[in-house]
Amino acid sequence: MENESPQKHCPKCGKENPDDARYCSSCGCLLTQASAARIEVKISPLAMASFVCALCGIVLLAPSLVALGIPRVLSPRQGWVAITFLVSHIVLVVSFILGLLGIIQIERSGGRITGRAFAVGAVLISVFGGFLPAWSIYMRLPRSRAFRMVCGTNLSSLGKAMLIYSNDYDDELPRSGGENSVWAAKIADWKATNRFNAYGLAPDGSGGVGTISSCFYLLVKYGEVEPKRLICTHDKGIKEFKPAKHGARGRDLIDLWDFGPEPTKHYSYSYHMPFSGYALTSADDPNLAVAADRNPWMDSPFVKAKTDFNKFDPDGGTIAIKVGNAVGHQSDGQNVLFLDNHVGFEKRSFCGVNEDNIYTYWDGEDIRRGTPPRLGSQPADRMDSLLVNDPATTK
Repeated sequence: MENESPQKHCPKCGKENPDDARYCSSCGCLLTQASAARIEVKISPLAMASFVCALCGIVLLAPSLVALGIPRVLSPRQGWVAITFLVSHIVLVVSFILGLLGIIQIERSGGRITGRAFAVGAVLISVFGGFLPAWSIYMRLPRSRAFRMVCGTNLSSLGKAMLIYSNDYDDELPRSGGENSVWAAKIADWKATNRFNAYGLAPDGSGGVGTISSCFYLLVKYGEVEPKRLICTHDKGIKEFKPAKHGARGRDLIDLWDFGPEPTKHYSYSYHMPFSGYALTSADDPNLAVAADRNPWMDSPFVKAKTDFNKFDPDGGTIAIKVGNAVGHQSDGQNVLFLDNHVGFEKRSFCGVNEDNIYTYWDGEDIRRGTPPRLGSQPADRMDSLLVNDPATTK
């Protein structure tokens, strides 16, 4: 019977190891009795290669993580981002495989090969490197959808309140001021004791001014709508209106006429232009847009309006169409309340009757494009949706 190869017992755990091993393959203990055939300890080439690949994969992955985490800066659909995303994951997969092979090689070497930390580090980097983009998508998209749902619920509540309001006011939807009041940046006095002083009306009810915010406030004053229903979670900086914080301590919401001295900071939605000959009534076409997320071509108190209207192209690709969408939902689309009281998340701004653009007024050219509004703009006709918000105000 042939003699077995020399074995060396570990003084700590008792495991047999090859005679030329310096460290126990089980517990890593130094083996004190080494044979003359001992060889030099080396770092595993596989472990080192896997670690280097893992570092390269993370570097390549960085642009994709930025694109997923900050969607307003980069788009994951951009070609170079997609390529680096793919290449980084190929490198990470290679790193993962090499790391596992390195660990196996080190285990079988009986202490002759080291580099376990490099191999384990590469495996962990590869796993988390592949996990981070998926986690970023998971964290961003569900929250975005949840915010859309909240926003849609708010608009649905406003739509119901508008219909109830119209039943008491000859089918007219909320309109502040008098019959011939004009659109202004602010009303005369939001704390006034009567509507004449609030809107600056003449004794006979003529003249005066009105605002989009004061139109919405009529739903708070007469429709029992809570001010928080007028706030979109994605609308940066907008906060619920509380009278006591704005010098109206002791006054109830129903005693006031607007959302304080800076009303644009307390509502998030655009409204079909009511100060014109084409103000909506409940008897109009049920497919007309009544309200939606803030108009992207008009300033909000904390976000400047878009200025790249020439980049908006209804016949262009996804990116060109998204230019015309509301800012509040990363330009993915907008929640829109229609006159029949249904709310939909529309991925195009030209979603009105006959593909009319709800955020622009028709200029006689392409109805899907139109012209961006400003203070004083009017719809072209009764079928032209023009959803606007007041320009940002200061004290």
